[in-house]
Amino acid sequence: MSGLGDMGNLLKQAQEMQKEMEKARAEVAAARVEGNAGGGAVQVELDGDGMIQRVTISPDVDLKDRGMLEDLVLAALRDGIGRAHRLREERLSKVTGGLNLPGLF
Repeated sequence: MSGLGDMGNLLKQAQEMQKEMEKARAEVAAARVEGNAGGGAVQVELDGDGMIQRVTISPDVDLKDRGMLEDLVLAALRDGIGRAHRLREERLSKVTGGLNLPGLF
């Protein structure tokens, strides 16, 4: 009967981990990260899932230089998306104890 007890314990641990993952997903979705470029000339705000929430362009940016503005927006987005990814990875690591379990987020 020891095997059944072990299975029950394993199932209980899996259910607890699932609850923690759901909590982590909610925390990540509610989190906000910022990306910026050009010393703050362009700032973006994203949620923890990497969805863009806001883009801010400093009044000091030359709006006539379209190429520069496009580059700054792209750089700010890459910065913000990278920060959102690291946030998800850090939170996931806390739940899984550092185990790499693909598909959980």
